[in-house]
Amino acid sequence: MTTAVSEARTQPAPPRQHRKRTRRRRVTPWLMLAPATLILLVMTGYPLVKMAINSFQKYGKAQIFGAPPEWIGLKNYTDTLTDPTFWAVAGRSFALMAVLVVATMGLGILIALLMTRVNAFFRLLISIGLLLAWAMPPVSSVVVWGWIVDTKYGLLNWVLNTVTGTTNWSGHSWLIDPLSFYAVLTVIITWMSVPFVAFTVYAGLTQVPDEVLEAAQLDGAGAVKRFGFIVLPYLRSILLITAVLQMIWDLRVFTQAYTLQGLGGISSQTDVFGTYIFHLGSSNLGAAGAVSFIMVAMMLVISIYYVRKTVKDEEI
Repeated sequence: MTTAVSEARTQPAPPRQHRKRTRRRRVTPWLMLAPATLILLVMTGYPLVKMAINSFQKYGKAQIFGAPPEWIGLKNYTDTLTDPTFWAVAGRSFALMAVLVVATMGLGILIALLMTRVNAFFRLLISIGLLLAWAMPPVSSVVVWGWIVDTKYGLLNWVLNTVTGTTNWSGHSWLIDPLSFYAVLTVIITWMSVPFVAFTVYAGLTQVPDEVLEAAQLDGAGAVKRFGFIVLPYLRSILLITAVLQMIWDLRVFTQAYTLQGLGGISSQTDVFGTYIFHLGSSNLGAAGAVSFIMVAMMLVISIYYVRKTVKDEEI
């Protein structure tokens, strides 16, 4: 009886049943992906297509209130690219991005190295602190920092008055001057972005073999040489990807800049890409769409350069 059952199990399935089973295996993954794909197309694809169409139309306040939009081709793009305000915003955005990437990557790497040196208790303490900073909503973070730099009751002005023994900092506004506005903005964004870099780099550092580091130390290599010639090559791809992500995130920063402008910053002097598009979109959706696609094109150029460089390094 047992032999008969095992023989029946080992017999190949009839051709028709086999084809049916094969077809089901091919279709099942697509059916499982279909709901997520549909939601993605509706939630992301439709606004993207609509924005692309608007960028080729005259879509001002009249069109927002029901007037038919007029097709004007590339006029929104040419107007944007010849507008000095756009290039001023682009310059500020890229300068802010450069400062943020350097600050975030530098601090993140230092904290990750520190986490490899301290014992488990302090490593846990640092991890909790980083997670709290990372988990805090951007608006809440900006409001808390806004209290610290408040003109009348801010902690920063009080500390500076106490340290200098004067009242020179009483009533000083850190947000009305564009330079100090960007300094505060840099501190806030760096504070929120460092945890991601620190955790990512720390995960990479745990993959560096201890034997190699010990062998280099026995050969007389100092900490700087061990980091430059052993640790850095292991982390190169991680650092590259993290830097690219930071560039993209820092270029499209919006919440922190917009909230800080609401606390006292002058938007016309402190706009970055995100806030500029938002302010432009309140009166001209066509121009806002054009600026959005130009910004996306700039980010794609940055991404493609780094992706190609990574692929080339991997081939070598």
